[in-house]
Amino acid sequence: MRILAIQSSPNEDGLTAKTAKMVLNGAEAEGATIELINLNELIIKPCIACDGGWGQCRREGKCVQDDEFQLLRDKIHAADATVFATPVYWGDLSESAKIFLDRLRRCEVNSEFKALNGKIAFGIASAGGTGNGCVKALLHLEDYIRRIGFTVFDLVTITQVSKEHKLQMLEVAGHRLAKMRS
Repeated sequence: MRILAIQSSPNEDGLTAKTAKMVLNGAEAEGATIELINLNELIIKPCIACDGGWGQCRREGKCVQDDEFQLLRDKIHAADATVFATPVYWGDLSESAKIFLDRLRRCEVNSEFKALNGKIAFGIASAGGTGNGCVKALLHLEDYIRRIGFTVFDLVTITQVSKEHKLQMLEVAGHRLAKMRS
């Protein structure tokens, strides 16, 4: 099984990055091929809604912008499962996650949101401060991943208060995820 994790925190040593790494550690222990992408290291521009919103992405499934979006999109299509880990900012996903997922959603409409059917997604929202807004952010993440056709493996919130037990749980979840077949 090939598992891709996309973590969208600028802090590569923070809680969000740890969540993605724990899932991948568990999956790798089961023999999965793993890859971690730090979304903020990529150049991914916001959608420009070209041609009045009916641009090439909607007609042909390919974005006209020249950046690293398509590279990451290809990795998602090649993976059996994708872990989306986002920090919670103001009760929502990180800005980089929203930019990427907005463009992914727009391009996937070309296949009527069926190109990712059968692919597995695991959503994680991590709040480092008060933990406020974690559930709301996870709800937004779930909407994105379900809308573009993924089958949801699990959706997890994690806060500073819950991290002791949830980081361990995420590693166990990685073991189970690696044993699944898309």
